[in-house]
Amino acid sequence: MSNGSSITQFLLLAFTDTRELQLLHFWLFLGIYLAALLGNGLIITTIACDQHLHTPMYFFLLNLSLLDLGSISTTVPKSMANSLWDTCAISYTGCVAQLFLFVFSISTEYFLLTVMAYDRHVAICKPLHYGTFLGSRASVHMAAAAWATGFLNALLQTANTFSLPLCKGNALDQFFCEIPQILKLSCSDAYLRELGLLAVSILVAFLCFIYIMLSYVQIFRAVLRIPSEQGRHKAFSTCLPHLAVVSLFVITAIFAHLKPPSMSSPSLDLVVSVLYSLVPPAVNPLIYSMRNQELKGALWKLIAGCLSKRMNYPSSSL
Repeated sequence: MSNGSSITQFLLLAFTDTRELQLLHFWLFLGIYLAALLGNGLIITTIACDQHLHTPMYFFLLNLSLLDLGSISTTVPKSMANSLWDTCAISYTGCVAQLFLFVFSISTEYFLLTVMAYDRHVAICKPLHYGTFLGSRASVHMAAAAWATGFLNALLQTANTFSLPLCKGNALDQFFCEIPQILKLSCSDAYLRELGLLAVSILVAFLCFIYIMLSYVQIFRAVLRIPSEQGRHKAFSTCLPHLAVVSLFVITAIFAHLKPPSMSSPSLDLVVSVLYSLVPPAVNPLIYSMRNQELKGALWKLIAGCLSKRMNYPSSSL
């Protein structure tokens, strides 16, 4: 194949060794996908329905849950369908769309996590100015900026990746269309341009990560000065989950894209991709709901209200 225009489909070769492995992959991914749908769906519904949670912090968390649903829904359903129907093909157009939507989701999520670090920094270190810096309008503008930046990054990455001549076949050792895997198909002298753009994106991500870490250094210093133990517990309960999510997401994503070729292997690439593409959307709701008492209370209140209405519905209808 001389270039990308002659390719009509890609082959996603992960989990194609045996039929038993395909079925195991299907049921495992189905469980992860349902957990992500349930957890993020509950967070979105709880925040949307509870007026007490209509604050900037929970507004950003709602956006994060939407992005988690978008990123996992971009890759997992197609992969499960391939395993269930014993195929490994994805069309060229489908691969382009999948790559764009996935990069858009994870890029926007990362920029949103940076905004959330700023939100926690202002709320804890400058509480008297919180309403000034993070009103409803400012929160919407920050979230919109994160979405717009993610869209621009995805557009540039996708256009640049698929403008490369692909001369090494169409087989990807992955369960979805991933930039590092597609770069392996390009000619040896043609992928340097994409690596340059990828390096710039990684640099921006690294600068955001540095900002997040510096913000949390100041946050923890401020929290330790809070005289009330209950106040310190509340501050840690809203900050530690965010820091855990950021660390898991950044470390695995950067390793997936910057690990040296000598460390690359199909099994390692697969594990790392699962860690940064599937695990965060599935565990984010668990991390946030377990440590955040306010969100946990609103969630149980919502569930109790729904059960109460369901139990009273037959008697009221008679």
